[in-house]
Amino acid sequence: MNKFLLAPSLLSADFARLGEEAQAVLDAGADMLHLDVMDNHYVPNLTVGPLVCEALRKYGITAPIDVHLMTRPVDRLITDFANAGASNISIHPESTEHLDRSLALIRKHNCKAGIVINPATTLHCVEYIMDKIDIILLMSVNPGFGGQHFIPATLEKLKKARTLITASGKDIRLAIDGGIKIDNIYEVAKAGADMFITGSAVFTQPDYKKVIQTMRNELERRD
Repeated sequence: MNKFLLAPSLLSADFARLGEEAQAVLDAGADMLHLDVMDNHYVPNLTVGPLVCEALRKYGITAPIDVHLMTRPVDRLITDFANAGASNISIHPESTEHLDRSLALIRKHNCKAGIVINPATTLHCVEYIMDKIDIILLMSVNPGFGGQHFIPATLEKLKKARTLITASGKDIRLAIDGGIKIDNIYEVAKAGADMFITGSAVFTQPDYKKVIQTMRNELERRD
Protein backbone atom coordinates (compact mmCIF):
# COMPACT_ATOMS: atom_id res chain seq x y z
CA MET A 1 0.00 0.00 0.00
CA ASN A 2 0.99 3.62 -0.46
CA LYS A 3 1.98 4.99 2.91
CA PHE A 4 -0.51 7.86 2.77
CA LEU A 5 -3.62 8.51 0.67
CA LEU A 6 -5.20 11.90 0.00
CA ALA A 7 -8.89 11.88 -0.91
CA PRO A 8 -10.39 15.33 -1.62
CA SER A 9 -14.08 15.51 -0.78
CA LEU A 10 -16.21 16.66 -3.69
CA LEU A 11 -18.67 18.14 -1.19
CA SER A 12 -16.49 21.27 -1.28
CA ALA A 13 -16.09 21.32 -5.07
CA ASP A 14 -17.95 23.49 -7.58
CA PHE A 15 -20.92 21.26 -8.42
CA ALA A 16 -21.56 23.17 -11.64
CA ARG A 17 -18.20 21.83 -12.86
CA LEU A 18 -18.01 18.58 -10.92
CA GLY A 19 -16.34 16.42 -13.56
CA GLU A 20 -13.78 19.11 -14.27
CA GLU A 21 -13.13 19.67 -10.57
CA ALA A 22 -12.73 15.93 -9.95
CA GLN A 23 -10.19 15.58 -12.73
CA ALA A 24 -8.36 18.72 -11.60
CA VAL A 25 -7.65 17.43 -8.09
CA LEU A 26 -6.56 14.06 -9.46
CA ASP A 27 -4.21 15.79 -11.90
CA ALA A 28 -2.94 17.83 -8.95
CA GLY A 29 -1.84 14.65 -7.16
CA ALA A 30 -4.83 13.31 -5.21
CA ASP A 31 -5.03 9.52 -4.89
CA MET A 32 -8.81 9.19 -5.05
CA LEU A 33 -12.08 11.10 -4.79
CA HIS A 34 -14.34 11.15 -1.74
CA LEU A 35 -18.10 11.35 -2.21
CA ASP A 36 -20.26 12.37 0.76
CA VAL A 37 -23.78 10.97 0.51
CA MET A 38 -26.30 12.57 2.91
CA ASP A 39 -30.03 11.90 3.12
CA ASN A 40 -31.37 14.69 5.41
CA HIS A 41 -32.44 11.99 7.88
CA TYR A 42 -29.30 10.43 9.34
CA VAL A 43 -27.57 13.81 8.97
CA PRO A 44 -29.10 17.29 8.49
CA ASN A 45 -28.10 17.78 4.87
CA LEU A 46 -28.97 16.43 1.42
CA THR A 47 -26.28 15.86 -1.17
CA VAL A 48 -25.90 13.34 -3.99
CA GLY A 49 -27.10 9.94 -5.16
CA PRO A 50 -25.70 7.11 -7.27
CA LEU A 51 -26.32 9.01 -10.52
CA VAL A 52 -23.55 11.45 -9.59
CA CYS A 53 -21.09 8.61 -9.05
CA GLU A 54 -22.15 7.11 -12.38
CA ALA A 55 -21.80 10.52 -14.08
CA LEU A 56 -18.22 10.85 -12.84
CA ARG A 57 -17.38 7.47 -14.36
CA LYS A 58 -19.02 8.47 -17.64
CA TYR A 59 -17.07 11.71 -17.58
CA GLY A 60 -13.90 9.60 -17.64
CA ILE A 61 -12.85 9.38 -13.99
CA THR A 62 -10.93 6.12 -13.52
CA ALA A 63 -9.42 6.79 -10.09
CA PRO A 64 -10.98 5.14 -7.03
CA ILE A 65 -14.18 6.76 -5.75
CA ASP A 66 -14.52 6.51 -1.98
CA VAL A 67 -18.20 6.70 -1.01
CA HIS A 68 -19.28 7.67 2.53
CA LEU A 69 -22.93 6.81 3.15
CA MET A 70 -24.50 9.07 5.78
CA THR A 71 -27.92 7.56 5.26
CA ARG A 72 -30.42 5.34 7.00
CA PRO A 73 -31.01 2.64 5.82
CA VAL A 74 -27.96 1.79 3.71
CA ASP A 75 -28.34 -1.62 2.04
CA ARG A 76 -30.18 -0.47 -1.08
CA LEU A 77 -27.71 2.38 -1.57
CA ILE A 78 -24.77 0.02 -1.13
CA THR A 79 -25.96 -1.92 -4.16
CA ASP A 80 -26.82 1.21 -6.15
CA PHE A 81 -23.47 2.90 -5.55
CA ALA A 82 -21.54 -0.29 -6.25
CA ASN A 83 -23.34 -0.58 -9.58
CA ALA A 84 -22.66 3.12 -10.24
CA GLY A 85 -18.89 2.66 -9.98
CA ALA A 86 -17.93 3.11 -6.32
CA SER A 87 -14.60 1.60 -5.29
CA ASN A 88 -14.96 1.89 -1.50
CA ILE A 89 -18.19 2.17 0.48
CA SER A 90 -18.15 3.16 4.15
CA ILE A 91 -21.14 3.08 6.49
CA HIS A 92 -22.02 4.06 10.06
CA PRO A 93 -22.89 1.32 12.57
CA GLU A 94 -26.00 3.30 13.59
CA SER A 95 -27.33 3.24 10.03
CA THR A 96 -28.09 -0.47 9.78
CA GLU A 97 -29.79 -3.07 11.96
CA HIS A 98 -27.27 -5.73 10.92
CA LEU A 99 -23.80 -4.21 10.49
CA ASP A 100 -22.05 -7.51 9.75
CA ARG A 101 -24.53 -8.26 6.94
CA SER A 102 -24.26 -4.77 5.43
CA LEU A 103 -20.46 -4.92 5.39
CA ALA A 104 -20.62 -8.33 3.73
CA LEU A 105 -22.93 -6.84 1.10
CA ILE A 106 -20.32 -4.20 0.25
CA ARG A 107 -17.65 -6.83 -0.33
CA LYS A 108 -20.10 -9.00 -2.25
CA HIS A 109 -20.19 -6.18 -4.81
CA ASN A 110 -16.37 -6.16 -4.99
CA CYS A 111 -15.98 -2.85 -3.15
CA LYS A 112 -13.75 -2.21 -0.17
CA ALA A 113 -15.79 -1.98 3.02
CA GLY A 114 -15.43 0.76 5.61
CA ILE A 115 -16.85 1.50 9.04
CA VAL A 116 -17.38 5.14 10.06
CA ILE A 117 -17.14 6.19 13.70
CA ASN A 118 -18.71 9.50 14.76
CA PRO A 119 -16.99 11.76 17.34
CA ALA A 120 -19.10 10.49 20.28
CA THR A 121 -19.26 6.85 19.11
CA THR A 122 -16.93 4.31 20.71
CA LEU A 123 -14.62 1.94 18.86
CA HIS A 124 -16.02 -1.15 20.60
CA CYS A 125 -17.97 -2.52 17.64
CA VAL A 126 -14.86 -2.41 15.47
CA GLU A 127 -13.26 -5.19 17.50
CA TYR A 128 -15.85 -7.68 16.24
CA ILE A 129 -15.71 -6.85 12.54
CA MET A 130 -11.99 -6.55 11.82
CA ASP A 131 -12.26 -9.40 9.32
CA LYS A 132 -15.08 -7.61 7.49
CA ILE A 133 -13.51 -4.20 6.90
CA ASP A 134 -10.82 -2.57 4.79
CA ILE A 135 -11.16 0.96 6.19
CA ILE A 136 -11.83 2.50 9.58
CA LEU A 137 -12.93 6.10 9.08
CA LEU A 138 -12.96 8.34 12.14
CA MET A 139 -15.04 11.50 11.92
CA SER A 140 -13.19 14.43 13.44
CA VAL A 141 -16.27 16.64 13.03
CA ASN A 142 -19.96 15.87 13.39
CA PRO A 143 -21.11 14.65 9.98
CA GLY A 144 -23.40 16.73 7.81
CA PHE A 145 -21.48 19.78 6.64
CA GLY A 146 -18.08 20.71 5.27
CA GLY A 147 -15.80 23.40 6.61
CA GLN A 148 -16.00 22.45 10.30
CA HIS A 149 -13.14 22.57 12.81
CA PHE A 150 -11.19 19.46 13.82
CA ILE A 151 -12.21 17.94 17.19
CA PRO A 152 -8.93 17.49 19.15
CA ALA A 153 -10.15 14.45 21.11
CA THR A 154 -10.02 12.51 17.85
CA LEU A 155 -6.23 12.25 18.17
CA GLU A 156 -6.48 9.85 21.12
CA LYS A 157 -9.17 7.90 19.31
CA LEU A 158 -6.86 7.57 16.29
CA LYS A 159 -4.16 6.10 18.52
CA LYS A 160 -6.59 3.52 19.91
CA ALA A 161 -7.80 2.62 16.43
CA ARG A 162 -4.22 2.23 15.20
CA THR A 163 -3.50 -0.11 18.12
CA LEU A 164 -6.52 -2.24 17.16
CA ILE A 165 -5.39 -2.43 13.54
CA THR A 166 -1.82 -3.35 14.48
CA ALA A 167 -3.02 -6.05 16.87
CA SER A 168 -5.29 -7.53 14.19
CA GLY A 169 -2.44 -7.92 11.71
CA LYS A 170 -4.87 -7.01 8.94
CA ASP A 171 -4.41 -4.65 6.00
CA ILE A 172 -6.83 -1.94 7.12
CA ARG A 173 -6.63 1.75 6.29
CA LEU A 174 -7.18 4.27 9.08
CA ALA A 175 -8.92 7.28 7.58
CA ILE A 176 -9.80 10.67 9.03
CA ASP A 177 -12.47 13.11 7.86
CA GLY A 178 -13.18 16.61 9.14
CA GLY A 179 -11.12 19.75 9.53
CA ILE A 180 -7.97 18.28 7.96
CA LYS A 181 -5.66 21.08 6.86
CA ILE A 182 -2.01 21.75 6.14
CA ASP A 183 -1.40 22.88 9.71
CA ASN A 184 -2.72 19.72 11.39
CA ILE A 185 -2.23 16.87 8.91
CA TYR A 186 1.20 15.97 10.29
CA GLU A 187 -0.09 15.70 13.87
CA VAL A 188 -3.02 13.58 12.66
CA ALA A 189 -0.66 11.26 10.78
CA LYS A 190 1.52 10.88 13.87
CA ALA A 191 -1.57 9.74 15.77
CA GLY A 192 -2.02 6.90 13.28
CA ALA A 193 -4.04 8.03 10.25
CA ASP A 194 -2.86 7.04 6.78
CA MET A 195 -5.83 8.18 4.66
CA PHE A 196 -6.97 11.78 4.72
CA ILE A 197 -10.28 13.18 3.48
CA THR A 198 -9.85 16.88 2.81
CA GLY A 199 -12.51 19.22 1.48
CA SER A 200 -12.43 22.96 1.92
CA ALA A 201 -8.68 22.88 2.64
CA VAL A 202 -8.17 21.95 -1.02
CA PHE A 203 -11.12 23.32 -2.95
CA THR A 204 -10.98 26.82 -1.47
CA GLN A 205 -7.42 27.25 -2.75
CA PRO A 206 -6.57 28.59 -6.21
CA ASP A 207 -3.78 26.06 -6.77
CA TYR A 208 -4.85 22.48 -5.99
CA LYS A 209 -1.45 21.05 -6.86
CA LYS A 210 0.35 23.38 -4.47
CA VAL A 211 -1.87 22.57 -1.47
CA ILE A 212 -1.80 18.80 -2.13
CA GLN A 213 1.99 18.83 -2.47
CA THR A 214 2.31 20.88 0.70
CA MET A 215 0.19 18.30 2.53
CA ARG A 216 2.42 15.52 1.24
CA ASN A 217 5.49 17.44 2.37
CA GLU A 218 3.96 17.68 5.85
CA LEU A 219 3.25 13.96 5.87
CA GLU A 220 6.87 13.19 5.03
CA ARG A 221 8.28 15.39 7.81
CA ARG A 222 10.68 13.92 10.33
CA ASP A 223 10.84 15.09 13.96
